[in-house]
Amino acid sequence: MTPRMGDLQRLYPATSGPISIDMAEYRFYNQPYLATRGEIWLNIGVDPVIGRDPQKRTLDVALSSKRPELVAVYGRRRVGKTFLIRQHLQRQLHFELTGMHGASARQQLANFAVALGKARGTGVAAPANWVQAFEALSAWLEQKPKHPGKRVLFFDELPWLASRRSGFLSAFEHFWNSWASRRSDLVVVVCGSAASWMLHHVLNQRGGLHNRVTRRLLLEPFNLYETQAFLRSRGVDLGHYQCLELYMALGGIPYYLGHAEPGQSAAQIIERTCFAKDGPLRDEFDRLFASLFENSERHIQVCRALASRRGGLTRQQLIESAKLSTGGTTSKTLDELEQSGFIMVQPQFGHERRDALFRLADEYSLFFLTWMAKRKSRSGSTWSTVRGTPAWRAWSGLTFESLCLKHVDALKHGLQIGAVHTEESAWHHRAKSGSDQGAQIDLVIDRQDASMNLCEMKFSDAEFVIDKAYAAKLRNKRATFARVTKTRKTLFLTLVTTYGVRDNDHAQSLGINSITMDALFRQT
Repeated sequence: MTPRMGDLQRLYPATSGPISIDMAEYRFYNQPYLATRGEIWLNIGVDPVIGRDPQKRTLDVALSSKRPELVAVYGRRRVGKTFLIRQHLQRQLHFELTGMHGASARQQLANFAVALGKARGTGVAAPANWVQAFEALSAWLEQKPKHPGKRVLFFDELPWLASRRSGFLSAFEHFWNSWASRRSDLVVVVCGSAASWMLHHVLNQRGGLHNRVTRRLLLEPFNLYETQAFLRSRGVDLGHYQCLELYMALGGIPYYLGHAEPGQSAAQIIERTCFAKDGPLRDEFDRLFASLFENSERHIQVCRALASRRGGLTRQQLIESAKLSTGGTTSKTLDELEQSGFIMVQPQFGHERRDALFRLADEYSLFFLTWMAKRKSRSGSTWSTVRGTPAWRAWSGLTFESLCLKHVDALKHGLQIGAVHTEESAWHHRAKSGSDQGAQIDLVIDRQDASMNLCEMKFSDAEFVIDKAYAAKLRNKRATFARVTKTRKTLFLTLVTTYGVRDNDHAQSLGINSITMDALFRQT
């Protein structure tokens, strides 16, 4: 592998001893260190793709296979799909075409001609249609000298290429079925940010691409472990608490996190990126939804309704709150939002699936709708003036709860039950009489070992203190849950907090299981 200037990356200041590097975060290729001006550099020494290990292994298997491969990559916009393919497959990448948003078929074909011309090294006339385009691509590949290993063809933003009446999808199907599927030296990668479109038109298609996809890669936002590794790779080390605060505002989206700069606190990063007049994420919300969904106003209505009810809404409650119809259009909208990672469906313990709760899962969307969309002025010290207010505490508490729901595997490892089969749900009981106080539990971890964890999440800047009133509330939750559900399993009260639970008589009498935020940052 030949080093290039762009591949030199500063790692650590020079020291008079061995360099200690976390092998879980970095991959090495046995390249030599270069010392200059008191700093140590490494040629091609750091894998630029943080995390994504399962996806990289899948791509490696596709490259080493003896059959033609059609790989579908999907996941929400800005999550790093294109970066993964370009970086991990750069040595095998022979042709790349990226669709243009809102462009006509004629413009897309002209773009294809430019891409093929770059790959060939000579000018190419724009084809009249996509059938001619794929004929030109296959003819060029057949003329190329035999190449060791696989050749990768990359079609990015497929939903934009395959617009209505463009003829792209049928031509692509023909290209794959009649020619590419016979070439054992080919890996064809198709990628799209509209996850629901990719599932419907590619992965679950009943037409020409039915059962043709050989491998599928879903890219989800970074978890907290990957987020911290990504930030550290850019020289940003915030510690767990501030990393949580940044994650609760921006989520685990690499593009958003990439705007963080060394030497700034989480509050400063949020202020600069989201509230400054020229903040790169100030208007991201509208661009994001418009680029992903047709008639995106319905999708935004759903997100607005869920942002106002952070505990979640049933389908019927959501339809009423967002003023939606009860037909197939609403089902399609909800499916598109769920498949794209903007909403999540949380079962309710002891209820049918139709009673499941829909929750807004995308942190940036919630942050925008809670704080950014409501600010008349988007300049000045907007974020710093609201931090610490009752509204901020309510938002941070509920957002921390949602974040924990996404990191259940990490919580299970923190509870030392990672190997135990579990089912997770929420639980809510409405009071039915004067003596019945009702109760709600954020997360029920129903374990196969005849036990359950009844989990509460508390976000604070210090140890959480259980006082007399909250101790009584916790006892009521446990007693009401046992009485209403009639479970025979052992019930453990569990608190997930930032800095732990202060040891006092109330905590001891309840037998609290306590997990700190550190558990959320462990690799699982």
